[in-house]
Amino acid sequence: MQRINLSQKAEKKLLIFLFTIVPVSLLLLFSYYPLVKMFQYSLTDWNGITPDPNFVGLDNYRTVLTNPKYFSVFKTSFYYFTATFFQLGIALLFATILSFKVKFANFWKGILFFPYLLNGVAIGFIFLYFYKGGGTLDTVLTFFGLEDQIQLWLGNRSINNISLAFTSVWRYTGFNFLVFLGAIQSVNPEIYEAAEIDGANQWDKFRYIIVPSIKKIIFLNIILGISGSLSVFDIPYIMTGGSNGTTTFVIQTIATAFKYNKTGLASAMGIILLGIVIVVTVVQKLAIKEDR
Repeated sequence: MQRINLSQKAEKKLLIFLFTIVPVSLLLLFSYYPLVKMFQYSLTDWNGITPDPNFVGLDNYRTVLTNPKYFSVFKTSFYYFTATFFQLGIALLFATILSFKVKFANFWKGILFFPYLLNGVAIGFIFLYFYKGGGTLDTVLTFFGLEDQIQLWLGNRSINNISLAFTSVWRYTGFNFLVFLGAIQSVNPEIYEAAEIDGANQWDKFRYIIVPSIKKIIFLNIILGISGSLSVFDIPYIMTGGSNGTTTFVIQTIATAFKYNKTGLASAMGIILLGIVIVVTVVQKLAIKEDR
């Protein structure tokens, strides 16, 4: 009987090992190995073609951190960073409203989440028509008699990044909404009932029950939003190609690698971006740990 038990335990361990080894191998092969190679390339002047690049040490990192051409494009991320908080606020508002009894709740949930299902390329072309001269936005402003407010939404440097950030808000609000909604609905309904007995209104429920209960989820969405604002690529690349002051750090990195054939320098830019994201994540984890 003991031998049978030992045999079953051995088979169980073997199955666990076999089911684990495949995803771990794929993770190592397609994630960690490329990361190690990218770090190696970041220490060279590799152009992406020659087989024997020259070792340059930390020169690439010094160039990225001191040359405004490369690091100053992070200021574009400020627009997306600011838009993140509008995005989270809108998502939390609708998640709170739709967590209670509302007519056609599923319909509104679908409307809010639908943009997140669309491909980034499709969204780029949709908003290209939305912003172009005589397009949807200009037509709406004209209908309400606001012709004086019509601008070159993607051509004016003072507003083009705001227009692109709004597009990002429209696209990702549905994802944050879904995360918030799931967190709110996981709160015990008996707590709401007890609050109603004590005379709490909807604002009291939101302030004293919902927000404290989903605080960790709020922090998580903030970190995801910050990470996303640092690595924006598809929307500005499709809509403006990164021209006229809309270049993001990722667009600059790709141009450096494939347009100017400075793969070593682009690898250093990628490592720096990864480091910033890791720092932001660690800060978030420490903030949550201190809050416990």
